[in-house]
Amino acid sequence: MDKAELRRKLMDCLLAIPSEQRNERSRKACRNLVSTAEFQGASTIMMFLSLSHEVDTSEAILHAWQLGKAVAVPKISWQQRHMIPVQINSLETGFSTGASGLRNPISGLPVPFGEIDLVVTPALGFDKKGNRLGRGGSYYDRFFANEELKAARCGFGFTEQIIESIPVMEHDEPVDIIVTDEEIIYFDNQKGV
Repeated sequence: MDKAELRRKLMDCLLAIPSEQRNERSRKACRNLVSTAEFQGASTIMMFLSLSHEVDTSEAILHAWQLGKAVAVPKISWQQRHMIPVQINSLETGFSTGASGLRNPISGLPVPFGEIDLVVTPALGFDKKGNRLGRGGSYYDRFFANEELKAARCGFGFTEQIIESIPVMEHDEPVDIIVTDEEIIYFDNQKGV
């Protein structure tokens, strides 16, 4: 199955989860995430702002703030096709919302790559080697390729998003951990081998 077909299949799977179930399962996934040593030990965590069909990161972000951690989110530059981590202090204000429903911070202090301890990344799918299948823009692949970034990489989603195998290309960057509503999986990753 090629990446485009796999993306369609996984998106259909995500859209089929009823919203009440998505909310409850998001809370379970967030509880699993905040229980990890990587989350507990991080001073600065980069999270994503969830789209309506994705696992909701809100509870984990709120928990990070309660523990006194700094939270960064991606500020997307569509023209330059990259993202900059910026610190946020609210989930309510300071965002523009694109046609896709993606919230993008309007402002916020850029966070140096070297200060980020944990990056929690979305994807449409993950495999059992830590490879991720994003939406096709390679934003996270380019972000992870930055040599200053030493953070642990955590894929975050629902258990249905873990599939047997994802086709991998040279520029694809794997994750070190996958956290879902059902499990936490660790990898000893050397480029998703």
